[in-house]
Amino acid sequence: MITRRQFVSRTLATGLATSTAFGASVAQADEMWAEKMFEKTTHDFGVVARGSDSSYRLKLKNLYNKTVHIQEVRTTCGCSAGKPSQETLLSLEEAYVEITMDTRKFTRRKDSNVIVVFDQPSYKEVRIPITAYIRTDVVIDPGSAQFGKIDRDQKNERTLKVAYAGRDDWEIKDVQTNSKLVNAVAKETSRGDGRANYNLTITLSDKVPFGPFRHSITLLTDDENSPKVPLLVEAEVTPDIVVNPSVVSLGTMSPGQEKTVQVVLRGKKAFEVSAVSCVEAKDVFQVRLPKTAAPIQIIPLTVTAPQKIGKLDEQISVTIPGRTDPVTFRAYGRIALAGS
Repeated sequence: MITRRQFVSRTLATGLATSTAFGASVAQADEMWAEKMFEKTTHDFGVVARGSDSSYRLKLKNLYNKTVHIQEVRTTCGCSAGKPSQETLLSLEEAYVEITMDTRKFTRRKDSNVIVVFDQPSYKEVRIPITAYIRTDVVIDPGSAQFGKIDRDQKNERTLKVAYAGRDDWEIKDVQTNSKLVNAVAKETSRGDGRANYNLTITLSDKVPFGPFRHSITLLTDDENSPKVPLLVEAEVTPDIVVNPSVVSLGTMSPGQEKTVQVVLRGKKAFEVSAVSCVEAKDVFQVRLPKTAAPIQIIPLTVTAPQKIGKLDEQISVTIPGRTDPVTFRAYGRIALAGS
């Protein structure tokens, strides 16, 4: 027969054991909190040409309610480098660590580690192994197709030189782009004494999206061991119409409160505005449309705070006649009772 004292004692012991086990599992989960933010924790660049710009953007996302801060990013080899796109990540915010391999000073197989050091919400180091094989027989100059800032209405073309040393009959059979936005053609310019030279011409479509553009193409060769040679293509496509501010901060508003802000649209030439719309909070936003075409349009946006307490976050679309995609901007704020 179990006495009341024995029952209480056993219950407390069981509860303590359960609590300890639960605490341990949480601690174990917490030990991996930083690793869980990364899309992956290793990267293989594969076989790359000497002189090519070999870089990879390792994505991460703050999965937590607390702010995450990157103290530093370092590597264990001079053949590699790492740099975060931003050091502070708010809750649910996304960023990336740009990882690069030096293919000019180093050749053949190179292994390294990228170490991402966090100091908020607590100290943690994440070690990311990376590897690459830098071939010595293929050299690309320049190392990538960098277009810089471009206007997509103009012809955007870059020519790179590909040099091979080895077999007499080595060939580039094709160039794989996997996108209608990029066209690439390799043309042989000289051959002899075990060497082959090509001009690689890369052209961007006039449909390339506005903003940062990053794409990879592949040279397909007749090399049995390493037939593929990757190449990076990057551009910053200047939009024909820029909206300012792109994010309208409404601050804290009380239910029913009214506020008017101005949104400015600047174009390269005169344009009209035919409509301004939003998906959900249709009764919250009211606009007065401009009546004539102009290179600069000022849109007064009147906001009437809804009765529902909480966050207000809406994407607003501006329709421009003759433009395929609308111009968009975001309006956000907080609805709260006065004094709260």
